[in-house]
Amino acid sequence: MTSLSPGKLARLGIGALVLAAAVVPAKTASAVGTRTFQLDTIDELKGGDLTGVSVDSNGNVRAGLTLGSLPVQDASSVWSSVVLPDGSVLLGTGSDGKIFKVSGGKATLVATTGAMAVSSMVVAWNGDVIAGTFPDGKLYRLPAGGGNGGPAAAFGDLPGAEDVWALAFDAKSKSLYAATGPEGKVFRVDQAGKSQVHFDSDEAHIVSLAVADDGTVYAGSNGKGLLYKITGPGRATVAYDFDADEVKAIAFGKNGSMFVVANKMGESFAPPKRNRTGPAGPQSTRPSKPGKGMLYRFGKDGIAEQLLTDNEAHYVSLAIDDAGAPYVGTGAEGRLYTVDEAHVASLVADTDERQIGAVVVSGKQRFLATTDPVVFREIKGTGGADAVWTSKVLDAGLRATFGRLAWRSEGQLELSTRSGNTETPDATWSAWSAGLGAPGDVQSPPGRYVQIRARWSRDPKAVLREVTLYFVTDNARAVITSIDATAKNSGSKSGKMGIVSSGGESPRPSSSVKLSWRVDNPDQDDLRYRVSYRLEGQNTWRSVQKPGEKLTRPELDWDTTGLPEGPYRILVEATDELSNPPDRVQKHSLESATVLVDNTPPVYKALAMQGRKLKGEVVDGLGPIARIEVSIAGSDEWRPLFPSDGVLDEPSEAFDVDIASIVPPGAHIVAVRVYDSAGNVVTRDVEAK
Repeated sequence: MTSLSPGKLARLGIGALVLAAAVVPAKTASAVGTRTFQLDTIDELKGGDLTGVSVDSNGNVRAGLTLGSLPVQDASSVWSSVVLPDGSVLLGTGSDGKIFKVSGGKATLVATTGAMAVSSMVVAWNGDVIAGTFPDGKLYRLPAGGGNGGPAAAFGDLPGAEDVWALAFDAKSKSLYAATGPEGKVFRVDQAGKSQVHFDSDEAHIVSLAVADDGTVYAGSNGKGLLYKITGPGRATVAYDFDADEVKAIAFGKNGSMFVVANKMGESFAPPKRNRTGPAGPQSTRPSKPGKGMLYRFGKDGIAEQLLTDNEAHYVSLAIDDAGAPYVGTGAEGRLYTVDEAHVASLVADTDERQIGAVVVSGKQRFLATTDPVVFREIKGTGGADAVWTSKVLDAGLRATFGRLAWRSEGQLELSTRSGNTETPDATWSAWSAGLGAPGDVQSPPGRYVQIRARWSRDPKAVLREVTLYFVTDNARAVITSIDATAKNSGSKSGKMGIVSSGGESPRPSSSVKLSWRVDNPDQDDLRYRVSYRLEGQNTWRSVQKPGEKLTRPELDWDTTGLPEGPYRILVEATDELSNPPDRVQKHSLESATVLVDNTPPVYKALAMQGRKLKGEVVDGLGPIARIEVSIAGSDEWRPLFPSDGVLDEPSEAFDVDIASIVPPGAHIVAVRVYDSAGNVVTRDVEAK
């Protein structure tokens, strides 16, 4: 590609021209005049800060869960939880394998394990709590009250296990089940701590467990994402093969329905490194990148129904509420989702922490336990006057003047805005404007960025369905940065340093020149172009376009038929008149470098063979001669020749070349083909005896 920036010459011949340019993408209609930010889907509405509000998949925003906040010191992550009979909560944490008790608004240390993390806990015999850890693969037993802060008592042994990933207790058979790795075994443990292998899978890790009312054990694997149905010792079938890497969690709801979380991760599962000479280091098995989370429901008939999919976050926790609705906590952005029978998904809580490691949404004690940092968040209720929805930061692209703020809602809401010129709100932004109780004009000053906020203080039961903000950006001028061209139908192949290789078929003459240009269009206005040309030495510009033609694409075919040969200039003007009223229209034009229109092929002044020496001279009206090549008639193999002076750089070139290596003994017809720099070509034959 030759860029026709000022000072650079591009020779464009009628027999040889194409313009290969990168063009500015077409704009959408929203780029014209007054524009809007319209937020009416869950993806658009959930992008900001949600404090005590929920957003469903139909684009409805309403008051959501009201959460408390109790930081848990000396813990970096939450892996498990259990609710004790007295309503207090135990949290299993990492990276030091500590167990904390939350009661009365305080979090206190009740037991230590010396492991990296307490991965699972369950209330078992007589209200005692059994805890599993990794990477030592041990079980611990805590009294019903949780302990006094000292080391937890070891409980039983799981031969070959290095990781305990999940525990489940069957109250009917008084049996404890443990999911382990790296041998992918499920152990059955009795009250005395004696264990036996209940199921030995082909997977390296079994990471989830649940026991149905009839005693059937369901287990999920990491690796192939298999859900196993275990009906007795050693008796198991694959209930479902997910398009996933792991079956992270299993829980039973009403009417025997089973909910399963599966994740498709972007990286391989890597258990923590073992350090058998000392305590485990602060390594985590949490993935560094979010995966894709999926929630399924299985009916009594075993048929799977997918309820949720999240392409931006994997799910790390699962819980069922008293009504039988499932809730999943994400491993990225610390969000809690639920879904109803109609498959309407709702984001009901958006925490400040990275992930939700544990969830309980049934019974009297309902809570979220989060990671990075570890915070115990009691679910205090739904709704409330403090519910606030804040949009994501909206980018107008340029400084904008904001007009009307409109919304659709059921009930009374109060909306306000703030604006600024930094991508992240800071002290330079304006303060939040006074609240609007009905759609009206925005009071925030002009700026590139804006946020919208809605409060539920007037009506805690109100529902926000759609928000629209009108704005007009400053009119930035579109600038033409270059006019680009390459030769068309020249039959040449461009190599490094402008070297042209021989061979190939001779091109077909063409009188069409395709022009195109690059444009910097900051505000993406619809543009109109006007293209003109003039012969160098003349002052008059003449339009390339047909009368009345409206050009809106940055390219144009220029028909040079009938034009005198010689050097030309191209002028391209860009205007945004299609998007703006006359008093705001901006224009810019750029003149190209010299474009040489050459429609006539070179002429042979002489051509003869003397033995195996080929002599001749060719002349072009504008030049220079670009290539000389020779072939035996009837052959498709063309070989390049150099002129007598060794350089192809003038309109007239002579050559005197011994071609014995090309033409074998005997009589032959030799074809000589000559190109000028515009791609025009002439071929003549001469006899070699």
